[in-house]
Amino acid sequence: MGKLLKIGEASKSLGIDQQTLRAWSKKGKIDVVITPSGHRMYDEDVINQFKGIQIEKNDIDKKKVFIYARVSTKKQQESGNLERQIARLTEYAIKKGYVIQAIYKEVASGINENRKNLSKLLNETKEHPKSIILIEYKDRLARFGYSYLEKYIQDNDCSIEIMKQKEANDEQELVEDMIAITTSFSARMYGKRGGKKAIKELQTILTKGENN
Repeated sequence: MGKLLKIGEASKSLGIDQQTLRAWSKKGKIDVVITPSGHRMYDEDVINQFKGIQIEKNDIDKKKVFIYARVSTKKQQESGNLERQIARLTEYAIKKGYVIQAIYKEVASGINENRKNLSKLLNETKEHPKSIILIEYKDRLARFGYSYLEKYIQDNDCSIEIMKQKEANDEQELVEDMIAITTSFSARMYGKRGGKKAIKELQTILTKGENN
């Protein structure tokens, strides 16, 4: 048995929230140690095995993945969309027998090119050739310019694996991304008041388009 981790430490290591980890424990997906005082503790070795991180020699041949999860808004994050996305990607990677190197998550528009964690992820491809970037949908990586990112990743001898090809709420995500980028651009050009006016006009146009 390895070092015992508190639920907060264990959930952070797995890249999921504590509620998801409790649910996995109840379903028997991951072992939990209950202390005499009633606290939930997790064996670090078990956590590492669950993530696919093992010290055995045959792990050298296993595919190594970097998980990238993104939502467009704080509202989506607060509703748990980001954590559920990470949980689905983590389970998928484990079922495929992948070794999870790191999990990157972001709250930003898919149109935004200046994403801090995306930049870190791209740097990982230079340091870890032959690794895989695992995303749930194509648009999680980028709304536009996906082919350029894919070329960059491939040039670093890495690849992208997409769990699902079509996102159910793709149109809603696109609307939110357009609003996010328009908000930022308008605020810079016209100030906060002008930015708000531009957003209202955009929302009116989008609403009319949906009703037609």
